[in-house]
Amino acid sequence: MGMVDDLERARDAYERREWVAAYDALSDADDSALGAQDFSRLAVAAYLLGRQNDCVQALQRAYKAHIDAGETVSAVRAGFWLSMVLLGSGESAVGAGWVGRCRRLLEQVRGDVVERGYVLVPEMMRHIYAGEFEPASKLAAQITEYGRRFGDADLLAQGLNAQGRTLMYAGHVPEGMSLLDEAMIGVSMGEVSPIVAGHVYCSLIEACQEVFDYARAAEWTAALTRWIDEQPGLVPFTGQCAIHRGQIMGIRGAFRAALEEFDRAVRRYLDSGTPWAAGLALAEAGNLHRICGDLDAAESDYERATGFGYESQPGLALLWLARGRTGAATNAVHRLLAEPRDPVHRSQLLAGSVEVLLASGEVEEAQAIADELAGIAESFRCAALSAAAHQARAACLLSAGDAAAAALEARSAISLWRSLEAPYDAARCQVLLGRALQDLGDGDSAVAELGQARRMFQGLGAAPAERDVLRLVQSSRPAGLTEREVEVLRLVASGRSNADIAAALVLSEKTVARHLSNIFTKLGVASRTAAAAFAFENGLL
Repeated sequence: MGMVDDLERARDAYERREWVAAYDALSDADDSALGAQDFSRLAVAAYLLGRQNDCVQALQRAYKAHIDAGETVSAVRAGFWLSMVLLGSGESAVGAGWVGRCRRLLEQVRGDVVERGYVLVPEMMRHIYAGEFEPASKLAAQITEYGRRFGDADLLAQGLNAQGRTLMYAGHVPEGMSLLDEAMIGVSMGEVSPIVAGHVYCSLIEACQEVFDYARAAEWTAALTRWIDEQPGLVPFTGQCAIHRGQIMGIRGAFRAALEEFDRAVRRYLDSGTPWAAGLALAEAGNLHRICGDLDAAESDYERATGFGYESQPGLALLWLARGRTGAATNAVHRLLAEPRDPVHRSQLLAGSVEVLLASGEVEEAQAIADELAGIAESFRCAALSAAAHQARAACLLSAGDAAAAALEARSAISLWRSLEAPYDAARCQVLLGRALQDLGDGDSAVAELGQARRMFQGLGAAPAERDVLRLVQSSRPAGLTEREVEVLRLVASGRSNADIAAALVLSEKTVARHLSNIFTKLGVASRTAAAAFAFENGLL
């Protein structure tokens, strides 16, 4: 009775999603005491604990047990999961072999069974990985239909999720996101098995990130984090969850915390034996290192990402631009824009491409790309993409000399970025607004916008952007101050006496006093302290 009791405890632990306890008990049990379903349970527990070899072996035993018992349909189900695990780990030939075996077994089965829907999944995934979204979409619709007809929550969730993603890549983003949300109903209600639930969670969040739907991505990332925390010992999905947390942190300006999440994601991918998945995390880390001015670290991140098969564009082109390699950056952008891409993946290139093209003086091409971005943003109906489109248009209009229109676009972008709690992007748009106001002759307003942007960059640790805006601020003369008056004000703010200022600027003390009187009048202040405060607030130090 001891062995029976141990098995019951193992099965109870499995139902409670206590994967460590379930795995330990099932793997310690004598194989002769385990049935086919116990081997399947062991496989799931092993997979979720990152023990892929044990998972494969358990699925093979489950398959054999079903075959020996004459349970052909159940054997197909075990073979399907075996193929998915193998294909997911890069063993494409062996995985494809198991798909073929499952199909041959189904030829022996009369009538329609839900497993016929399951064997469509690997074929659908092959089309998706190849970028063949039309045939993938047709298969996804068949899979969804099988799931509905047989009341199979796992198959339904997989089909709806794939339908949503393929619709997005065809340019129908709102419709695709609606299907992704529908796929999550079964997950949220606990109807979907853990492995499928994890994949659907991660797929949905990845889709949100691809179309810049940051609000939805943040909501589902929080839900995924809770789901993972409820299952101690879980290994799969934790790397991708760390990436998504890092992306949200980066958008909200928590750069240091975001870099820690990306580093955690890389380590988890390496530990779980899926190193190729680390490329995205490294590319995201490279983007943040570039923003913070650590160009060597950014280059290292991008190189490592390339080693894992991930192309870090347009981040890499922007790095080259920051290093003064404008020609290399421009050539890369021209190549990227010429390559055929679906609307979702093309949209990810456009904002960075505008920045590079403007830096190389290709204003007309940049304007065309900005207009394309605006059209995609309108189609996708995602606030962040709309903000990026307004930002790109503002930059183009400034380069074309239309400061008034640029100011309107910049204000729209600022409002949208702030609504998304994206301080770095909002500050970048404030710089555009400040430049537009300078060109329009409103120096005081320009300095106020630039000063606020500079303080935000300083707080975020975005050193390059801070340096750039400081140069703009120092070239401005607020409140109608002359260049000499700005020099005097800076020295006053640094605590110098009139005599010190006279010596530094080779002026008489009487001249310094006259300058100081004019400064007080223009600023509307009555003391050196108040004048110094104005200098600090407006970034004149």
